[in-house]
Amino acid sequence: MMKEAEERFQAKIERQSKTLPQAIEEYKRRYGMSPPKGFDAWWEFAQKNEVVLVDEYDTLMRDLAPFYALRGLDRHGWALGGGPEMRRRIAEVASVASIDMVQIRKGNLSTVSISKDGFVDDEVSARAKGLKAMLGSSAANLPDFDFPVNAKAEGRVIVPWDRWTVADIAPHDTKDTLHPLASFHPDWRGAGNVWDKWRRTCPPTSPARKSYASIRSALIDGATTSHNVASEGITDSSVPAQFAFSASTSFDSVSFCDQPHLHYTQGHFFSDWRTLDDLYPVLSPARAKGFGDIKIPSHYYYGSTQAYTYGWDKETQTVQAVDRGETGKESKRNKIFWRGATTGGGNSPAGFAALYQRHRAVRTADWAAEGDVEIWVPSTNPIANISSTPVAPGTQHSPIAVTDAPLKAHKISVATLNKAMMDVAFVKASNANQYPGGLKKLQEEHRFADGVALGDHWQYKYLLDLDGMSYSGRFMSFLASDSVPIKSTVYEEFFSEWIEPWLHYIPLSSSYEELYNIFGYFSGIPAEVVEEVYGDAVDPATGAPLFPPGTKIPAIPGAPDGDARLRHIAQAGKDWKNTIARKVDMEAYVYRLALEWARLNADDREVMTMHA
Repeated sequence: MMKEAEERFQAKIERQSKTLPQAIEEYKRRYGMSPPKGFDAWWEFAQKNEVVLVDEYDTLMRDLAPFYALRGLDRHGWALGGGPEMRRRIAEVASVASIDMVQIRKGNLSTVSISKDGFVDDEVSARAKGLKAMLGSSAANLPDFDFPVNAKAEGRVIVPWDRWTVADIAPHDTKDTLHPLASFHPDWRGAGNVWDKWRRTCPPTSPARKSYASIRSALIDGATTSHNVASEGITDSSVPAQFAFSASTSFDSVSFCDQPHLHYTQGHFFSDWRTLDDLYPVLSPARAKGFGDIKIPSHYYYGSTQAYTYGWDKETQTVQAVDRGETGKESKRNKIFWRGATTGGGNSPAGFAALYQRHRAVRTADWAAEGDVEIWVPSTNPIANISSTPVAPGTQHSPIAVTDAPLKAHKISVATLNKAMMDVAFVKASNANQYPGGLKKLQEEHRFADGVALGDHWQYKYLLDLDGMSYSGRFMSFLASDSVPIKSTVYEEFFSEWIEPWLHYIPLSSSYEELYNIFGYFSGIPAEVVEEVYGDAVDPATGAPLFPPGTKIPAIPGAPDGDARLRHIAQAGKDWKNTIARKVDMEAYVYRLALEWARLNADDREVMTMHA
């Protein structure tokens, strides 16, 4: 997988357009139409700032595609063009609580928060201000229009399956009223929930569209609310199921339509924020499957802060190339590290917080966890063969190994292994009343530790990156470091098609079960674990101790080139962040979005199309 990821990324780099005519032809080939007016100025901006992936905007165009089918009716029943209907919906959604506006007027930018009947939101304008800052370099080249920006991290737009066809977003869609959101309440208030709305995005014949009773029955009859790597359709079938790796994050592999019981494991289905049930243009920093939000770069990525930016120097208020907390590669602690709050979902309906992604991860890594787990390592070192669980003949290779070295399984206490390879804990109990049993139960069932500064993360080889209320705002800082992110997410972001799992980071399924094999492959089994498990082992042939008194018990190594490969991923991720996901790359992305937006808003979209 690592070799294939590198080849895919290199091929992507090499096929990018080198000239404006090439870029125009590639645009036409991909999207079946000419670029928007101003594309030549965007190209000049991209070239001036050495933007690398000038053609890779498929994710943006997929987000915008449904809006090209919009048609509406005015209050007299006359048909409106797509542009007027787009503007009408923008004005309408601006009345919703926690939706802010970024406006361009004669090249000047402003953020606007429309009064929502006294509703108070302490997050208002945070993301809108971020978008405004990103647009600063291109605003002078843009016509007047408005961007509705989601002030919340969670997605807001859920369009039912039967409304995604052209016919169902045609004029009859909104002819009854021009203000269907006038009585919109920002939270669920006990009436409805995200999952009930979301499952209607699935095909009518899918399991998720069946009654709740059938889903409950499946759970009662033994279906688990957790899942495994195999259920996500991952890895080489020639290796044992226990030695499995995710080819990508769960965004690409989990189908909640086909496996509706899995929704219990993801907090965004329990968000307290009411969703919009129609095709409204709303810009959000991330998008889970089934949502209709339009993705923009996160303000956490674009801004520079002590909590989210690698290299941020508080004294000079500048971003340094090397963070003060960075440690040499040889000095990093050989552990998987994570710290965070107990966020991850809302309370609509109540009672499911224990199953949210962060809570499950902390319990998975708990130092007092019960039971045993098998960790598989390549048996290229004699010490590895003290295990009595060899891989069956014909399955003597790993899906990511470069050699055909056989594998050995070591059955070890979960608690013993977790103490040696993971340091994962909550630092803050947020909304503890939502957890079944309250704060006391939350603290009893999860490890809590002191908070750490962002710079303290760089002491560790592996950095676990988990979703919170939505996407993880720390991912870019993790990539910029000399550590390796292990990322689990159900979200797609603006850069998702620009980055390659297994080249720039290590992907993790939302079951987390591959954590042990990831560690085993790259780092082996730590010496303290070998001593505890095999310290008294004897040679079955001679009966002599394998480790005579006074012998220094060694670690069981991982793959021969495991550490070198880990460093390669760390460096590739760092290089990607510094060349593909710079602030100016985010500016290029929103500039391109703005050009498409201007065309979508136009009375005559042909006028806003670039012509030779």
